[in-house]
Amino acid sequence: MVPLTRLSVTTKQNSRRLRRAMTDAERRLWEHLRKRQVEGGKFRRQHPMGRYVLDFVCLEARLVIEVDGGQHGERAKEDSLRTEWLEARGFRVVRFWNHEVLNDLEEVKGVIWRALSAGARPPSQPSPCQGEGA
Repeated sequence: MVPLTRLSVTTKQNSRRLRRAMTDAERRLWEHLRKRQVEGGKFRRQHPMGRYVLDFVCLEARLVIEVDGGQHGERAKEDSLRTEWLEARGFRVVRFWNHEVLNDLEEVKGVIWRALSAGARPPSQPSPCQGEGA
């Protein structure tokens, strides 16, 4: 696993500013993520990591939730680099559009629940004796 880098003062300040200025979709989703309401996952909002500020992250499950507005259609390359950076550090990234959160919140919560459930249990490993005639 690649170690995380130190946070810059700018990134910390940006995360604080973004917490105060959450979008309607982010605010609505936060009401359902906070206080371990989904699969017991403890989420943080507008959490700084490296040079990025993550919309929502469950550090225990290494799951990042991003809620994207229309401007992200023009930022596909930057979003792809960000996702690669996070995945290199062991995180899974799930993205939703604002309108998905605002118009189909139950489906969004279901996707998050499934992602948390999948990450909560390590994949089963074959027995070391399998395949050796045991």
